[in-house]
Amino acid sequence: MIHAAIETGKTAVITGAADGIGLAAAKRLASLGMNVVLADNNAARLAEAATAVPGDNLAVETNVADRGSVEALAQKVRERFGPVSLLMNNAGRGGGGDALSNPEGWEAVLATNLFGVLHGVQAFVPDMVKSDEPGLVINTGSKQGITQPPGDTAYNVSKSGVKSLTEGLAHSLREQTKGRISAHLLIPGFTYTGMMTRHFPQKPAAAWDPEQVVDAMFEGLRRGSFYLWCLDNETAWETDCRRILWNATDIVEDRPALSRWHPDYADEFAAYVKSG
Repeated sequence: MIHAAIETGKTAVITGAADGIGLAAAKRLASLGMNVVLADNNAARLAEAATAVPGDNLAVETNVADRGSVEALAQKVRERFGPVSLLMNNAGRGGGGDALSNPEGWEAVLATNLFGVLHGVQAFVPDMVKSDEPGLVINTGSKQGITQPPGDTAYNVSKSGVKSLTEGLAHSLREQTKGRISAHLLIPGFTYTGMMTRHFPQKPAAAWDPEQVVDAMFEGLRRGSFYLWCLDNETAWETDCRRILWNATDIVEDRPALSRWHPDYADEFAAYVKSG
């Protein structure tokens, strides 16, 4: 068993389902006999995706940044299928920028990546709690929300927020449902999704396919892991671990912010990674 909530005849809702990880998850869950609700703000791609997902599915154009749109989605799902067993808040976008630029981009990224997840949680999870059935919530974060590489700070902030939100949600659900409903943080690495095609017309050798991310997600759920960590074809698990630990010890070692990229610490960081 992958998870008690993944069962034939039960219902899964996936945002950002028109391509990438969301579509790969939709196909996998449908193949396991679940009713799948695909939500996305791109109507054309959503209609195409719906034809690629077998079984009893429902496609609903949804803007996760708009609470009302997500609440309308929840009402349509409630009327068609009843309570949801699996919620995957997966919709995301980039294009924010650093802390000194692009205020409109920042607002758009945070609205989708962070508040979109919150809207999904608040629209669907209370009914899951009331249903007395097993439930599963998966929120899509990112390694960038943990390792904080310079560049698109807005994206990092949004995914850091998803991490904190999902950790808090997992605790609340553990307290309220005694484990009947669990929340998990999906942490993809370099993955070739629709968002990446703007930068890479063809999949780079270093990137994973979305299907590989879903494989890793399912394996993590089988283990009962909260952090559904994914690799890619470029970075080993051991290197990921050293990067995470280095970032965490910036505070206790009183190093500068993001010292991994600070020229005064380059040699020390390289030696640290090599020692692992």
